Amino acid sequence: MRIGDAAAAAGMTARALRYYEEHGLVITRRTPSGHRVYEPEDVRKLRTVRELLDAGLTVGDIRSFAPLLDALPPEGIPELFFAQGGARDGDGEGAAGGMAGGPAALGAEQHCRTATEVARRRLADLDARIERLTRLRGRLARRLGEPAREPGRVAPYGRALRE
Repeated sequence: MRIGDAAAAAGMTARALRYYEEHGLVITRRTPSGHRVYEPEDVRKLRTVRELLDAGLTVGDIRSFAPLLDALPPEGIPELFFAQGGARDGDGEGAAGGMAGGPAALGAEQHCRTATEVARRRLADLDARIERLTRLRGRLARRLGEPAREPGRVAPYGRALRE
């Protein structure tokens, strides 16, 4: 399929698709005339990339374990963050599920560890940013004479504009 169809199927713009390709998150083949051609597997990978970005990872984060996206089973992202042999949802099933066995299993296990480490670093970064923003918000609120809020409570959107 062509870029417009692939972008629509993946729920993004053609420009975003090109951007992900430029950063090595998806590699497409081209026709003799130079047009990109996408396979259903590329669309699945692009959806996964979008989901990971929506979860808070960056393009750089995803790029660090991009080879794993090629081996990702249909179960998708839940399988991404579990190294082979680890527990999943308490069901006792090996976490690598569709990645178990075969010559790439050990490599997939390493990529799973890498993906998990990247996600944990991103989570720690988000926690640090939230803490910093909470402190900044507290300082500004004090200067405005507003009462302190419980951590984690946020004013309804647009409240300040209506008051």
